[in-house]
Amino acid sequence: MHKILKMSKPVRVRFAPSPTGPLHMGGVRTALYNYLFAKRNNGTFIIRIEDTDQTRFVPGAQEYILESMKWCGIMPTEGPGLGGDYGPYVQSERKEMYKPFAEQLISEDKAYYAFDTAKELEKVREQAKQMGMPNWQYNSVTRMSMRNSLTLPKDEVEKLLSEGVPYVIRMKMPRNRDVRFQDIIRGWVVVNTNNLDDKVLFKSDGMPTYHLANVVDDYLMKISHVIRGEEWLPSAPLHYLLYEAFGWDCPEFAHLPLLLRPDGNGKLSKRDGDRLGFPVFPLDWHTSDGELYSGYREKGFHRQAFINMLAFLGWNPGTTQEIFSLEELANSFSLERVSKAGAKFDPDKTKWFQQQYLRATPDAELAQDLKNKIEKNDKLLNLEEICRLMKERATFVTDILEEGSYLFDRPKTYDFDTISKKWKPETTELIQGWMHKIDGLSDFSATAVESKFKNYLETKGVGIGAVLLPFRLLVTGVGMGPGMFDISAFLGKEEVLERMKTGLSLIVERVK
Repeated sequence: MHKILKMSKPVRVRFAPSPTGPLHMGGVRTALYNYLFAKRNNGTFIIRIEDTDQTRFVPGAQEYILESMKWCGIMPTEGPGLGGDYGPYVQSERKEMYKPFAEQLISEDKAYYAFDTAKELEKVREQAKQMGMPNWQYNSVTRMSMRNSLTLPKDEVEKLLSEGVPYVIRMKMPRNRDVRFQDIIRGWVVVNTNNLDDKVLFKSDGMPTYHLANVVDDYLMKISHVIRGEEWLPSAPLHYLLYEAFGWDCPEFAHLPLLLRPDGNGKLSKRDGDRLGFPVFPLDWHTSDGELYSGYREKGFHRQAFINMLAFLGWNPGTTQEIFSLEELANSFSLERVSKAGAKFDPDKTKWFQQQYLRATPDAELAQDLKNKIEKNDKLLNLEEICRLMKERATFVTDILEEGSYLFDRPKTYDFDTISKKWKPETTELIQGWMHKIDGLSDFSATAVESKFKNYLETKGVGIGAVLLPFRLLVTGVGMGPGMFDISAFLGKEEVLERMKTGLSLIVERVK
């Protein structure tokens, strides 16, 4: 087991989703790793809603994100509706905080005003494309031919600002400099600034871009470690330079591996949900146009199975243990054991985790869940016993209902494919003899039925398959299931005999 890291300052980590739609399971994993890291190091876990891009805001998304985290059991201690000393925790509510920081960079010649219109920028890009430069950038080379505060006279810049002419504020990226920083997962990252453009820090709508708001908020909220997805790695050099430009200590970075499709071919995207036969969201998501994307909760997954599965997508404990409680995950987690390579999502392994948790769930708890799914329970069935019989063969509680339907009602259909292959000329006589033995039993416990059954086989000189499978088919209608002696004891002698008589008359007629 890894030792708890000795931190020079209190551990404060944040999960910072954008409310642009439902929370993808990759986002849940990012939240989980932040949560586990904070717990392991006696730190604080924060949620911050990053809604600087108002054009992509989706109503209900923020509530969905918070509800998802609540269901997963990884709630932060600071955030919207939770309180904390560093709020507000929604960026649009912090709008007035950012511009002074952008203007500070301008005053120190680390950023500049750019007045280029969208039409002008499109024209430049088109001209560059015609000249064989399809990937034109606004950067340290091209900025001096553009319409900005670096190329325009000072008085003209002041005039444009006073007249309210739209502008953005761009980072003045240094030329030909190697930016070096250490990532906890990936080691040293080195990027030359000639490969970086002058990113927009402040938009014409008065909102900061993700880059400026992200860095300012992480600083003001005293974030010690930035644990986020690999897709943000290309932005990390800019963020590092922003910290440097402000004269602030940079938090430690850890960029998590991508979640890949089951075949390893590409990132597991939001569009893959349902299309590939499994959910990619924690909860159901209903779009504004009435479309439904399924979630793990509504599919019947145990939340701990979902969390356990997510934890292993990119991390391993270094032992053979696979089933962990949330507390055990926190005690075992370390960023040093997170892989750099993409993690392939395995739907079968996900179901395996679900099976393990279902089997470990007390019968009484499963029975209550089962009761909620039954419209009527007029027969006052022993649901705990049904769960005990069926849970070793089930993945979800609904499987107990569907695959164990014969425990609730008499079979309406029979597996005639199996019957046609296994029903021999002597089977009818053997079954009638076994029915006679059952009728004579005063003790109808599973042990007593099994003992009488073995004695009957010995008397007849036949193997177990000659009677057990036909017996199962008559009572349950199917060829597989829990032990027939347990099923018999649960149903009771009268019910078993009645089912055998009904089934036998149908089957004998069918196999003639």
